[in-house]
Amino acid sequence: MNFETLIGENAVLIAIAALLIVAVFLGVRIVPQSEKHVVERFGRLHAVLGPGINFIVPLLDRVAHRISVLERMLPATRQDAITADNVLVQVETSVFYRIIEPEKTVYRIRDVDGAIATTVAGIVRAEIGRMELDAVQSNRASLIGTIQGNLADMVDDWGIEVTRVEILDVNLDEATRAAMLQQLNAERARRAQVTEAEGRRRAVELAADADLYAAEQQAKAKRITAEAEAYATEVIATAIAKNGLEAVQYQVALKQVEALTEVGKGPGKQVVLLPAAALDAFKDAFAQFRGKA
Repeated sequence: MNFETLIGENAVLIAIAALLIVAVFLGVRIVPQSEKHVVERFGRLHAVLGPGINFIVPLLDRVAHRISVLERMLPATRQDAITADNVLVQVETSVFYRIIEPEKTVYRIRDVDGAIATTVAGIVRAEIGRMELDAVQSNRASLIGTIQGNLADMVDDWGIEVTRVEILDVNLDEATRAAMLQQLNAERARRAQVTEAEGRRRAVELAADADLYAAEQQAKAKRITAEAEAYATEVIATAIAKNGLEAVQYQVALKQVEALTEVGKGPGKQVVLLPAAALDAFKDAFAQFRGKA
């Protein structure tokens, strides 16, 4: 039996084996981690193949769409919008998204990027139309969150997840820029005047506090002096009570002598006229001094 005879007798088996090999080759699908494959059977959706080894029925099933599930960035777009205070602004936005349900994306929307860009433009115009220009400039984070939330609700039926929305820039026309610059300069001047007025008011308050403190200290000094005088008076009164009237007369005589001594110390030659009472004061003082001795 030669080789040709052997092949002729086993041709059917060889054909079946070859068909099985081809079927296995066509029926095994290896899907990368970054993709999902949409399988159709007779033109209708049959299955979505995930990452790894998958099996399909050859000749009946076919991989109609290979969809990347990596995050995508929509090209930056600009759209005009009018704020609530009638200011025309040009907003530049960028959207990041990824496809999580390819069976919805391929059968419900044709141009994903175009649909998302149009939706973002409508949402941006609607939201900015509710806000004044100052709010658009100062509440950009809140505006981004609102746009992302509204966009996520609208594209959910397309099997898309919006991962991030960015407002890259908010441009104004030259007239509006000039008006805003003038307003900013006026606001800075007003703040400077307010700061200066606050400084003057603070200086007046500090001066008043200083005067009040000085008055309080003077009052304390007077009170202490009065207390000292009262104490001295009390001591003298106690001495008088103990030593009698002679002690008082002695002190008065000494004070008179001291006063006359001070008058006599004046510059130049002086003639001091002493009243009779002063001479009596000297006599009383010497008399009392001798009596004391």
